[in-house]
Amino acid sequence: MKANEPPYQLTYNDAVDIWQRHWAGEYQHNIAASYGVNPGRVNDVLKGRKHPGSQDDARRAA
Repeated sequence: MKANEPPYQLTYNDAVDIWQRHWAGEYQHNIAASYGVNPGRVNDVLKGRKHPGSQDDARRAA
């Protein structure tokens, strides 16, 4: 991230990918690092606090 650049915000499509990677056994901190976000943001997706419905869409896409 560059100076004065806002932090990356995970998109709904990112959340679908996060679910699939989580189910494949990838660690949350590795997923977070690939997006350049804090692992708490990945956990927000997996706990349903962000991007509700992404888990269902990830199941359908699998």
